[in-house]
Parts: sequence; C-alpha cells; structure tokens
Amino acid sequence: MRTRPPRTHTQRTATVAAVAAALATATVLALPGSAGAADSSPVGFGAGTTGGGSASATTVSTLAAFKTAVTGSTAKVVKVSGLISLSGQVDIGSNTTVLGVGSSSGFTGGGLRLKNATNVIVRNLNISKAVGTDAITVQKSTKVWLDHNTLSSDRDHDKDYYDGLVDITHASDYVTVSWNVFKDHYKGSLVGHSDNNASEDTGHLRVTYHHNWFDNVNSRIPSLRFGTGHFYDNYVVGAETAVHSRMGAQMFVENNVFRDTEVAVTTNRDSDVDGYANLSGNDLGGAATEISQVGTFTSPPYGYTAEPASSVVASVTAGAGTGKL
Repeated sequence: MRTRPPRTHTQRTATVAAVAAALATATVLALPGSAGAADSSPVGFGAGTTGGGSASATTVSTLAAFKTAVTGSTAKVVKVSGLISLSGQVDIGSNTTVLGVGSSSGFTGGGLRLKNATNVIVRNLNISKAVGTDAITVQKSTKVWLDHNTLSSDRDHDKDYYDGLVDITHASDYVTVSWNVFKDHYKGSLVGHSDNNASEDTGHLRVTYHHNWFDNVNSRIPSLRFGTGHFYDNYVVGAETAVHSRMGAQMFVENNVFRDTEVAVTTNRDSDVDGYANLSGNDLGGAATEISQVGTFTSPPYGYTAEPASSVVASVTAGAGTGKL
C-alpha cells in the first residue's frame, strides 16, 4: 500500500484557509437577496419564478432568430449574443428565460413585451433607446423576474419621446425587479397605468424592487397604483420625484439611499386618491418626503435579507447591471 507523506504546516494552513473561504462563500450565497453575489433565484414577490428552467439553451444573434426562439409556452432558455436592433417590441412567451451573453448583449431601438405570459425571466440584457415604447412591458402577466439588466435612453429629447424603462400593468402580479441599472431617462417604472383601472388592478400588482441603481432618472421610481410594492436596498441618484404611491397603493420603502433627489417618497401627487407609504431605515440624503397616509404594509410575506442603508451604495454600484452574474 502506498503511504502518503504527512502534510506540512504550510499545506494544512492553506487547506484550512480554503475551506473557510468556501464556507464563507456558501454562506453569502445562501442569504436571500444578499449583497456580493448574484441571486440564483428571485427574492420577493417574484419568488418561485423559474423561466425555462433546465431546458437546453438556444443562442441567437439576429432579430428573426430571437423572435422564433421566444415564441410559445414550452420551457426554453434563449441566450442573446451581441446587440440587436429592433423597432417596437418582441413578445416573450411563457416559461422562458432570456439571458444576455457577456456584458454588452441585448437590444437597441425597441424592447420586450410580456403579455398574457407567466413564468418569465429576463437577465443580463442591455436595452437602450426604445423609441415610442417601453424597454420592458409586463402586461397581464404573472411570475416575472427582471434581474441584472441595464436599461437606458437619454434625456436629450422631451419626456414623452421614450416611454418607460419597466412598466408593469393590467393586473400583472408577483414580479421581482432586482440588481438592474436604470439610467438617463425621464419615466423609470410605472406600475398600474391608469387611475381608472381599479376593477382590473385591485388585488394584483405585487412587485418587489431591490438592489437597483436609478441614475439620472427623473421620476416613477416607481410610480405604483392600486398594488403592493416593496422597495428596499435601492440607490437613487438625481431624481425629481422617486417613489410615488397613489390610488390606494401600499408601499414599504426600506433601507434605500437617495442622493441629489428632490422628493424621495410622495403619496399625494397627480391622482385623485392618495397612496400609502411606510418608511424604514432610509438614507434620504436631504430629500423631502410627502407622506399623507402611513400604510399598513410593513412585513412582506416572504423571506429576504435587507442590508443597512450604509452599505447599499457600495453593493449596488458594484453588483447591479449587466456582466455581474
């Protein structure tokens, strides 16, 4: 029998260090919504969204191939390689994962639409300058995870030249928006499109936003009607009005950082009915708040780990956007 020579003190020390590092990494990855590692599954209202799951991936580099690949409701994983130009929007079918390859793949000139879909993941895409439409529209859809995307336009045009970056409407439900960069835009993210849509939207529009970086986005960060929103560990820079709760919506605004922002949270603008908001642990950075009604939503119905506001800027600027998975 072959005898292995005893390990030296240096080798034992190196082994212990390696094990300790592995355990530390495992601990970080196990924390839902923790900073420092890409989430392997959505945290928040979108929890349980699996997209295409373990289906074999199809890689596309043209618009025609992409449209074909994302059609239908069978489980599918579609990887986008390179930057694809489009006009308008492409509809994404149910049970789909759309994943950008590298840090610069995605779409320009138009965007994606999830309509009457369920169980959809969109990750690691650059979507820019979607003229006359949203970068991503979620409409009449449930179980959606939008993660580690970079969404942008410019502010060289008037505020209606582009539409929203992420708009969630028509009773969509159970959505998580995490670790995205929203930048250089007027109207960031609208949840609930109209004051007159109570019959459809009431009891739906449950959305979680966490660890997103809103940089030079003027407003709608987000604007929420009728629904329930959890906004935690986000970094907002350069907004006129950020979080906007209206038409009876319930917002829990927790451990966020606001800089160069005029109004961090408002509940009493632009609609006939005010919204509700609860604030906890935020660093307002001198921004005003306009809270006409304190809400009852303070305990989200899911597990998550909210880091303190003191570490949010470092975590979000290091971890949000494409190329960070």
